[in-house]
Amino acid sequence: MTSPAPARIGIVTVSDRASRGEYQDLGGPAVRAYFQEVLASPWEAVERVIPDEQPLIEATLRELCDVQGCSLVVTTGGTGPAPRDVTPEATEAVIHKKMEGFGERMRQVSLQKGVPTAILSRQIAGVRGQSLIVNLPGKPKAIAECLDAILPAVPYCIDLIGGAFLETHPERCVAFRPK
Repeated sequence: MTSPAPARIGIVTVSDRASRGEYQDLGGPAVRAYFQEVLASPWEAVERVIPDEQPLIEATLRELCDVQGCSLVVTTGGTGPAPRDVTPEATEAVIHKKMEGFGERMRQVSLQKGVPTAILSRQIAGVRGQSLIVNLPGKPKAIAECLDAILPAVPYCIDLIGGAFLETHPERCVAFRPK
C-alpha cells in the first residue's frame, strides 16, 4: 500500500520590499517553521514572494489552488489599512465562499494578546474549490498566535471541501474532527 502524496501548502509573502530583495522575508519562513513544528502528516510547501499588486496576488492564489493543487494557501502581509495593502481584496476576488470566522478569531486572539492595532487587521479566509485560503498578518509572532487560534479547525475544514488530509502533533495542536 502506498502512502498518500504529501499535502501541498501554499505560502505567499505579499511585500513590495521583500519581493525586490530590499527586505528579508520573515513572514514566509515563520509560516513554514510553524507548519514544520505542528503538522504530523507529510506536506510540502509551495512558496511565493510577490509585491502588493492585486492582479498578481489574485493570479498567484488561483495558480496555487487550481494548478499547484494546494489544499491550504496562507498569505502573510498586506492586510492593514495602507493604500497598497490589498491582500484581502485579492483573496475575496478569487474565493467562492467566505469563511468569516477565521478572521474574527484571529483579530480576537490578537486583541486578547494586548495588540490594540488588531482592529486594523483585515485578514479574511475563504474556500476556492478544494483549497482553503487564509490571510495572516506579517509579523512572525502574530503569525504563530493567529495560526494557534485557527489551526484546530483547519484540517476539518479541508476535509469538508475535499482537500488533502492534514494531521497535527496532538501535543502541539489538537485538530478538531467530529467522532
